[in-house]
Amino acid sequence: MTAAPRRSRTGSTGAAGPTATSRSATFRYADPDRRLVGVRLQPAVRIPGAQLDFTRLTTGWRLKLPRPPVDRMEYLLELRHADGGRETVLDPANDKRAPGAFGDKSVIEFPGYVPPAWLGRDGPCGPTRWLSVPTRGLAAPMSCLLWSCAGLVDGTPAPLLVVHDGPEFARLGELTQFLDAMTGAGRLPPMRAALLAPLDRDEHYSGSAAYARALALGLLPTLERVVPTPAGGRSRVGLGVSLGAVGMLHAQRRYPAAFGGLFLQSGSFFSAELDPQEASYSRFTRVTRFVTDVLRSGTDGGTPVPTAMTCGSVEDNLENNRRMSRSLGAQGYGAQLRVHPDAHNWVSWRDVLDPCLVDLLAHAWA
Repeated sequence: MTAAPRRSRTGSTGAAGPTATSRSATFRYADPDRRLVGVRLQPAVRIPGAQLDFTRLTTGWRLKLPRPPVDRMEYLLELRHADGGRETVLDPANDKRAPGAFGDKSVIEFPGYVPPAWLGRDGPCGPTRWLSVPTRGLAAPMSCLLWSCAGLVDGTPAPLLVVHDGPEFARLGELTQFLDAMTGAGRLPPMRAALLAPLDRDEHYSGSAAYARALALGLLPTLERVVPTPAGGRSRVGLGVSLGAVGMLHAQRRYPAAFGGLFLQSGSFFSAELDPQEASYSRFTRVTRFVTDVLRSGTDGGTPVPTAMTCGSVEDNLENNRRMSRSLGAQGYGAQLRVHPDAHNWVSWRDVLDPCLVDLLAHAWA
C-alpha cells in the first residue's frame, strides 16, 4: 500500500536539491547507509517509465532526465525498501511545494518560469462569509463562500463570478488573492464571487439535469436576492476547472439566461474516441453524451456567451479541449483556447488567471 506523502526519515535534508536547466532536470536522494534498494520519480506529467528510476551512487541516488515540455513540474518520490515495502514521499531536499486536493507535491521549476506578479502585491482584502443555500431537487443545501471586493457596500449591485469548486480554488489556487489584487489595481471593477462547494462532484458536475436546474432556478436566484447584479444573468460569469467546467457549460446550455460568460479551464470534455483511459469513470457515458451533443450542434447550437478556455500543454484533456474550443467558436461563443506549458493542477490554473480571466471579465462586463 502506498503511504500518504510525508517527509522520509531515510533521506537527509542536507542533500543537494534538484537542479534544472533549459534541457534537463537532475534529482538526488541521500542514502548514506544504503537502506534503500530503489528510488523512482513519480512525476505529474507523462514521462516514459524507463526514464524514472534513480541510479545508485556511493552515498545516495541520482536521476537525470530530459526536460519535459513544461515550465514547472510537480512530483513525488517512491522509495523501495529491502523488505519489499514502498512509500511515496515528498523530496526532503526540496523545499518548494505545490498544494493539491490529495496533498502537497514537490516542485521543480525550469529556467523561464515566473510566478504571477500579483502574488506579491499587498493591498486590502475583501471580506468573505459563508452562506447555506437551500436548493430544490438536491439532497442538501449548498454551501457558498461569498467574497466581495474591499469597499463594496452590502446591497450595492455588482457583477458576480460563480465558481465551481470555489473554496478549493481559493485555498489551493489563491483565487481570492487574485481578485483582491485585480480589483485593488483597478483592472477589474467592483465585484463579488460566489465560491460554490460541491455536494457530489462526480454526480453534479458531469451533466446532471437536476443539478443544472437547482443551480439556475434555485441557487442563482437566491444569490441575486442576497448580492444583486446590475443586469441579472448577463452580469454573472461562470468558472469551472476540470469536471467543474463540464458542469458549468452544461448549466449554461440548458439555462442560457443563467450566465453572461464562461471561463473553462482544463475541461473534462471526454469522448470515447479521445479519452478511452477515462472509460472506467462512473459518469463517463453521461459526459460523452453531453459533449457529443455540443459538438454536433454545428453553427446554431446553444445561446452563445463570451467564453475563454485554458489547458496545460501536457494534459490528457488537451485534444478534447481543442475540439470543444473549435465547436464553441463556430457556435458564436468566441472560445479561444490558451495552451500553456503546465499540467492539470491548481497552480497551472492559477498562473493563467492574468490575463485570461481578466480579459474575459472585461469583455463580458463591458
